[in-house]
This record gives sequence, C-alpha cells and structure tokens, in this order.
Amino acid sequence: MDQAAGRRREPTMRDVAALAGVSTKTVSRVINDQPGVGPEATERVRAAAHTLGFRPNLTASSLRRSDRRSATLGVLFEDLSNPFDSALLRAVEDRARSSGVLVLTGSDEDDPRLQRELLALLASRRVDGMIVMAVGGHQDALQQERERGTPMVLVDRPPTFANTDSVTTTNRESTREAVLLLASLGHRRIGFLGDRQALWTSQQRYTGYLEGLAHAGLTLREDLVMTDLRGPDAAEAATATLLDLAQPPTALFTAQNLLTLGAMRTLRDRRLHHRIALIGFDDFPLADMLEPSVTVIRQDVPAIGRTAAELILARIEGDQAPVVHAVIPALLISRGSGEIPPQPD
Repeated sequence: MDQAAGRRREPTMRDVAALAGVSTKTVSRVINDQPGVGPEATERVRAAAHTLGFRPNLTASSLRRSDRRSATLGVLFEDLSNPFDSALLRAVEDRARSSGVLVLTGSDEDDPRLQRELLALLASRRVDGMIVMAVGGHQDALQQERERGTPMVLVDRPPTFANTDSVTTTNRESTREAVLLLASLGHRRIGFLGDRQALWTSQQRYTGYLEGLAHAGLTLREDLVMTDLRGPDAAEAATATLLDLAQPPTALFTAQNLLTLGAMRTLRDRRLHHRIALIGFDDFPLADMLEPSVTVIRQDVPAIGRTAAELILARIEGDQAPVVHAVIPALLISRGSGEIPPQPD
C-alpha cells in the first residue's frame, strides 16, 4: 500500500472543537496557552484533544501568531561526531527543552559553502534563533543572517561583526598554564600540535603556548611546532615527525582532542607514553581510563551550552541588554600523562 494513501487523517482543531462543544477559537486559545478560557472549557478541550490524539501544527500556528514564533532553535556546529560538539549540543538541547523549544541541528564541516546552505535551510524553517560555531575565517553568511534580524549566539569562536552575543572559554590562559606546568617539571623541549590556523581557537591556544614559553624563560623552537593539522591521522604523522628530530620534544601539548588521540597513538606505538609528557586541550571519553591517564584542559561544556541557550532564549523574548561575550573558565585536570618529568637523553 502507498504510504501516503495509507496514512490516517490527523485530527484537526475543528474535530477537537466539535467533541468538546466549543468554538475552534476556544481550542486555539487553550492549545496556545492564551488567556480568556474558563477552567471547565479548558478541561473539556484538553480531554477532547487527548481522546482524539490531536497534535498541534506548530508551523501553521506560528504563521497565525502575532509574534510568528516557531518554538524551534537552529544549531550549527562543525562536526557533531566530535565529543566536544556532541556534548555541547546536548547541553543546548537540555536547556531548550525546559522551555519547550525544539532544536534543529547540522554539521557544516567547517565549510563556508555548506554553512551558508544550512543557514538558509534553518531560516526557511523559521527558527526563532540560532546558535552557531563560526567557520574559520568566514563569517559573511552569519553576518548577513544576523543583519536580517535573526537572533544569534556564537559559541567557541567570537563574531567578527557587531551586535552578536558569544560564549568562549579561556583558550589562551589555560594553554599558558599547561605549558608552565610542563616547564616546572623541567621540560625544555615542549612540542605543539595545533589545529587549522584560520580558527580563532587555534590562534588563541598557540598564543598561550608562546606566552607559556616566554614566562618560563624558554626559547621558541619552530621545529617543535606543527600546525594546520586536521584529525587524528594528521596528528599521528606530525608526532612521528617530531619524535624523529635529532633533539625531539620531551613533552607535547596538543591543542584539540582529536589531535591528542593521534599523538597518543604514536607515543604508544613507540612505547614512549611513559617517557614523554602529554597535555591535551579538551577532554574526551575514556581519557581517565588509559595508562597513564591523560592530563587535559577540560572545558566546562555544559556551562558553555547552557549559557549560549539562555542568551539566545532571552534575545528571542526581546532582551535588549548590551552584547554579551561570556567566557567560561576551563580547568586543568592532572591525571598522570602531563606530570611525567623529562627523561635523561
């Protein structure tokens, strides 16, 4: 049987009104939690809706409402398969759900063209606002959408345009703290594995690395710096290159969780995971179950997502307060891999 032909007819507000013995206008008021309906009529409408299995058409009702809200929120992150992005999405969803708001999501793969397409799709579905992780070096599409009046909050990376809230973490400061910890243990050759340089977070973490070296009185060795790495495979190869140097690093700082995974593979393959210190930015599942457990800079992802959701929901409700740039502190979690002292050459 054809699925469309076999699908039963959905009950309408007219059906609910007939069963409850009220007008469709009364049903609409009850369904949309509007005043003006007595408790007895409200109970009859709700009972009739339950009996019929009535589900309101939020898209249609949003077109009729004066505020034209759809009770939906658009979320665009780089890669929802990344533990950081997925945990961030969960935090946003939890907060939005408590306000009866549905979240529509997508991964743009840090591709400006794809992000532009997804922004247009979300806008065509009349989402009430958007939480977005900006594509590295490209914010034109976001700015255009914001200028159309769409409430927007950027997470992880701040906007390059005006009148837009953002939520980030202590990228530079926490990286500096990690490098200073390694230096305090006696490390003088500290390698750096970085994400794409076009990303604001990568730039901030590299700056923190440079500041940590400077504060420790260490000279930058450019041969110990590998950047523009994307994913664990690239980090695995980069780590091998560093270890093959005549004077290899005695410690590594990896500026993103997927890069940490790649570095760990190489260290373990060469049986150096107990000899070379490792600190990674961003936590990841099972990091505390390895031997040694991985020392990380853990972002407070639930707080970042919750803060972003609260900001966007407030803007949707008409909050006209000055633009907010919320900075949620990250925490250095010492587990063992970052506390390995330098080994004799």
